[in-house]
Amino acid sequence: MPAASALRDHARAMSLKPAVMAATAILLILVGVAALAPWIVPHDPYDLASLDLFDSHLPPAWMPGGDARYLFGTDSQGADLLSLLMLGLRTSLKVGVLAVAVSVSIGLLAGLVSGYFRGWTETIIMRAADIQFTFPAMLLALLIGGLARSMLPVGQQESAAIYIVVLALGISHWPHFARLVRAAVITEASKNYVMAARLAGRSHSGILFRHVMPNSLNPVFVLATMDIAFAIMTEATLSFLGFGMPTSQPSLGTLIKIGYGYLFSGEWWVVVFPSLTLIVLLVSVNVFGDWLRDRLDPKLR
Repeated sequence: MPAASALRDHARAMSLKPAVMAATAILLILVGVAALAPWIVPHDPYDLASLDLFDSHLPPAWMPGGDARYLFGTDSQGADLLSLLMLGLRTSLKVGVLAVAVSVSIGLLAGLVSGYFRGWTETIIMRAADIQFTFPAMLLALLIGGLARSMLPVGQQESAAIYIVVLALGISHWPHFARLVRAAVITEASKNYVMAARLAGRSHSGILFRHVMPNSLNPVFVLATMDIAFAIMTEATLSFLGFGMPTSQPSLGTLIKIGYGYLFSGEWWVVVFPSLTLIVLLVSVNVFGDWLRDRLDPKLR
């Protein structure tokens, strides 16, 4: 099916489900805001010259004592919370997408090799995946992150924080993709077109990457979409615990951690708005991922 026809078909199917349309629209808005955040933020929360402590702890603009310049209020440093949210959303999405890219890269290669060549190669790769499955993803991410930080000088740990988090999350999730791809490759490798390619003298790498892999990617797209939500949630948890992004590069999890300290002092907006943004983002990604699974899995159509 041509790409344009496929897109029209998916758009027509989505139009029949208002909840999916709403979730997709919200997701696109959030992604757009995150992508353009450095250029559209109302204020630069990192410009110390523009921060005014007299503007600290201001409530949202619609509440008594609020300031129209700060729609969602300010934090303890007088930084605009809306600007922090936009930049934090950008960081969270960046970490989620990059972490899943690492997981897909490792898992796709491992699944292709193990499913196509089988034998001892499959045994070694799948047993490694089984061993990793015995460790909770959160614990493994903490361990990998801690080891990576211990290898870096203290002065470089903060600047390398995003790469450490991405690496930790990416390595902790690859077995899911490896198992999924392996199962798909085993099915594809037994089909007639693969046998014909072998009889024609095609190389293993040519068969694997030109024929088998493209026909094994549909379930990977679905899992990757849903795994972005899991990666964002895990990063937010790590940041809340103090093992994720630093305050100089805040994610939504970092903002929730900072705002939690002000929750019981009456400054609820510092934690509520980042929490709501995270919830809306995760729900939108999951709803879209569920719909994508239904569309790409022929057994569910």
